[in-house]
Amino acid sequence: MITRRAALAAALPLAAPSLAGAAARLPRVVSLNPCLDAILVRVADRGQIAALSHYSRDPDGSSIPDIARTLPFTYGTAEEVAALRPDLVLGSVHADRATQGALERMGVRSERFDVPDTLAGSLAQVRRLAAVVGHPERGEALARAIEAAVAAAAPPAGQRRLTALVFQPNGLAAGQGTLMDEMLSRAGLVNAAGRYGVTRWGNVPLERLLADPPQLLLAGQPAPGAPTWADRVGSHPALKSVSAHMWRVAFPERLLYCGGPVLIETAAVLARARDGAALAGPQ
Repeated sequence: MITRRAALAAALPLAAPSLAGAAARLPRVVSLNPCLDAILVRVADRGQIAALSHYSRDPDGSSIPDIARTLPFTYGTAEEVAALRPDLVLGSVHADRATQGALERMGVRSERFDVPDTLAGSLAQVRRLAAVVGHPERGEALARAIEAAVAAAAPPAGQRRLTALVFQPNGLAAGQGTLMDEMLSRAGLVNAAGRYGVTRWGNVPLERLLADPPQLLLAGQPAPGAPTWADRVGSHPALKSVSAHMWRVAFPERLLYCGGPVLIETAAVLARARDGAALAGPQ
């Protein structure tokens, strides 16, 4: 039987080492962002990775927890990063300014990345990160794999488009203008958040769901002993009155926050949820 660890390792392998002569010229990298971590382990040599962010070890929120546990990590402080003496630090444009300033004063080169809100932006991020770590060809290969997965998740010709709503575990719904909104559309789903007045991320009250339920509810999976707001809404007794009109599917938390290689699984999960709801009959 294939274990979860083995399956993840197969799905998210670290890039194979480069030739020794080329590796000597490649930068040693510290990543301070879990979304960048997920790309880095796919495009860098293992020996290049000086550390990932501690968030990537989270078994619930990370797409690479098993791989992350085999690599060094930091909590993102300038002192930790400086002690590793990296050639390059990858971080978010929204990262702590004090840490960024301290690294700049130490002369540590950094590359900052925004949070992409489109598929094109996410693919560009993959290609840019791969280029700065010295492996543009791996970035191109990964971008093409993502494009292929998204294309494979497209709905069959003539299938009607169902309305769907995605909840974060903390109760926020993915609205229009987000990467998740585009992924829903590419999977043949209509983001119901728009009719609830949600743009970007926002809250959808239970009353709105009761009055106008989506056909498909993609709810985050609760942590043991701590059900999420979305889980409480999904199991609320009042929703029994609309259960015949709303198909509920668990949507893993690890798919909510990042683009890049995570989109390969996201596309597949959305396609399965769409097909399951369609088979369930008219909602």
